[in-house]
Amino acid sequence: MQTFLLIWLGQVVSLLGTKLTEFALGVWVYQQNQSISQLALVILFTYLPNTLISPIAGSLVDRWDRRWAMILSDAAAGIGTLIIGALVLTNQLEIWHIYLAVGVNSIFNAFQVPAYTAAISQLTPASQYSRMNGMVQISRGIARVISPAIAGFLIGIVGIGGILIIDFSTFLIALSTLLIARFPKIVRTRPTKPPQIRRLLQEMQFAWRYITKRPGLSRLLLFMSTNFFSVGILEVVFWPLILDFGSREELGYVLSIGGSGLLLGSIVMTAWGGPKRRVYGLLYFIPLQAGIMLMAALQTSIPLAAMGLFVYLFAQPIIVSCNQAIWQSKVPQHYQGRVFALQQMIEKSLAIFAYIVVGPLVENFLEPLMAGGPFAETVGPYIGGIGEGRGIALMVLMMGIGNLVATAMAFRSRRLRRLDVEIPTVKTLDRPVSKSEIPDAYSFEEATSP
Repeated sequence: MQTFLLIWLGQVVSLLGTKLTEFALGVWVYQQNQSISQLALVILFTYLPNTLISPIAGSLVDRWDRRWAMILSDAAAGIGTLIIGALVLTNQLEIWHIYLAVGVNSIFNAFQVPAYTAAISQLTPASQYSRMNGMVQISRGIARVISPAIAGFLIGIVGIGGILIIDFSTFLIALSTLLIARFPKIVRTRPTKPPQIRRLLQEMQFAWRYITKRPGLSRLLLFMSTNFFSVGILEVVFWPLILDFGSREELGYVLSIGGSGLLLGSIVMTAWGGPKRRVYGLLYFIPLQAGIMLMAALQTSIPLAAMGLFVYLFAQPIIVSCNQAIWQSKVPQHYQGRVFALQQMIEKSLAIFAYIVVGPLVENFLEPLMAGGPFAETVGPYIGGIGEGRGIALMVLMMGIGNLVATAMAFRSRRLRRLDVEIPTVKTLDRPVSKSEIPDAYSFEEATSP
């Protein structure tokens, strides 16, 4: 438990530096282009490489020492930050440099995330999974509260280059905690062999079978994927939505208030641990977020936007922690790397699809509909009028309605509602596997038995 807390502290500091850089570079890109599509491309390069490589990365993490997987990933990300900082200081930074940098960092993050997630179940007792996941969300909340204000202040003093140097320093702190920490050994079901493409593909197939042969998990994955799609849409359009009727300073105010909600939700989740039936943490809080999206689409008020983002982000750590705690309690430790990687790849794929389509959809379709088009007279009066920016509001309205429909369908699924009780916990699954059960990679029986 103390080992995880040490690692968590280092990751908090590192994440704070990362969010400073994200804010500074995001402002720089927006000032260069003022285009939803360009912002979406930055986010796309942040997640797409990660999603593509995650299944293979998860299989490799299961073979490697998870501490060293985190060390190497953090070190690579720190070097990338240093290179971008050098480009800024020599006035050579271009937008494609940012695309390349976030893409490379995304690849290494594909190793860091499953290693960090699996470390929770390796270093803490099962009864603490929800709380530890809540602490991970706390770190994100801290960064989101502090970063907008600090980054906006520091840009005027040290510039983007100075912020990147600060970010690199936070990577060094995270690396120091990982070098100090020691992980307990994992008893593996078979000797570690050098990874081969064929074997890695077999392990990806094993993870897929493990999920699809458990209807509760597969329906949970589908439900959360739709939620990730709406989150991806909101992630791209939120800044332009606020800037349509507010100033840059007001945007910073809204982001800081929203970050406070994320932090408070993380603290609540850590202290509470979530509902006993974790799936209900999803079924109750996702429709709450949908209601907030409807409010955001129908109103053009900075105070209401701040309050809405506060509530939306308050619910997010509860949703994420409950979702991940379910997976951690239903998947044996020696399979978690590959199963978590596939789970997160599928969930993020919908968000990536959102990043790809939202820019062209808003700019070429929804905006014309709301700027004197067919929806101007029928929908416009209900979402703050017509004209520039109202296509974004229409998109947010559609996502809110979609989330409500998805939740209603989830409530109708008995397998999803009873997921916590119908699928055995890790204790009944986490058993040694006999050699006869493992013909080449992983047995079909182990993947498909409930």
